[in-house]
Amino acid sequence: MRFIRRSDPRTVEDQIRLASIPAPPFMETERGTTMARLLEEAAGRPPRVDDVGNVLVPVGPEGPRPLVISAHLDTVFPADQEIRIRRERDRWVGPGVADDARGLAVLLAVVRTLAKHPKTRHIPLVAVATVGEEGLGDLRGVRHLFSPGGALDGARGFISLDGAGSRRVIASGVGSRRFRVSVRGPGGHSWVDWGRVNPVQILARALARAEALPLPSGSTFNVGRVGGGTSVNAIPTEGWAELEVRSEQEEDLAGLEGQLLSVLRKAVDARNADAGPRRAEKAELTLERIGHRPAGQTDPDADLVRAAMASTRAVAGHAELAASSTDANYPMHVGIPAITLGAGGEAGMAHTPDEWYRNVGGPDGTLRAYLTLLVLDRMTAAAAG
Repeated sequence: MRFIRRSDPRTVEDQIRLASIPAPPFMETERGTTMARLLEEAAGRPPRVDDVGNVLVPVGPEGPRPLVISAHLDTVFPADQEIRIRRERDRWVGPGVADDARGLAVLLAVVRTLAKHPKTRHIPLVAVATVGEEGLGDLRGVRHLFSPGGALDGARGFISLDGAGSRRVIASGVGSRRFRVSVRGPGGHSWVDWGRVNPVQILARALARAEALPLPSGSTFNVGRVGGGTSVNAIPTEGWAELEVRSEQEEDLAGLEGQLLSVLRKAVDARNADAGPRRAEKAELTLERIGHRPAGQTDPDADLVRAAMASTRAVAGHAELAASSTDANYPMHVGIPAITLGAGGEAGMAHTPDEWYRNVGGPDGTLRAYLTLLVLDRMTAAAAG
């Protein structure tokens, strides 16, 4: 505990340094290179960068079926987003300062603590900085690692350090299906060609109807991006939107996808049937799935969850099981016990340029993760007799 608290300024320094390096999905190389160098310093051995950009390093003795502790390299922000981390009183403010620069910094802190105090004797550990957790990354880093034949296929467990906080243990993975819907038409002049099918207007009506769909409990619907058209005085040739449905149950996701497609098709068909003298000028609908994050659960009685809950109570005085959508979804989906832990401190305004982090209780995130590893190691030793 003393080592972790004394090391905390270094942890915050790493966090701000990493947050200052842009890392949109599919463009994580620069941040990954810096993280690889820091992991090598922390673990005392060179890491490996795999084919998709994940950075992996064993911690302590190597062995089969390792426990994996990770954080993700990428942010939700596009390449043209200015990344500037600034200090405002007791807060650090800027895109991605907590999600997941905080997780990466605490991953480094945990590895340093294990190198200084190597208390895990019965489970091999691998630290990983993953790519593609956010947005259209679609969990590509963990998919690569945990798919059949992947480097970590058959791991004994997975811990993701993501964002801030010290009380929640995420043991239920909220799944999502993401789509890009496009309505196309012939376009034209807003006066001369008035009456032609208007893709943007059709799409707006369709999305309004989609929003009115009855959602199963524990499910959500969101339109995240919209676009189309070339000028205020032109009938657009295309209107498009990117949207998602989320649920804690995989079967509910499949049902929502079917309902959504039906609503969109009906909206286009209705407008085409009412096209008047321009019936030959039809609107066309395309729907492309651009992401599928599977839902999953880890048994609350699994050793990994019990170890995390006990460590959380020891550090924070209170622990709660919760659901979220993180890298842990995919290992859950393939049957590997997986959880996500906040990395300490306080944060807000995630996924906005004004995201902030306050280092109140920051060391608790490192301590909780470290204790979880120790408790699980002792449980493994006891089970082995």
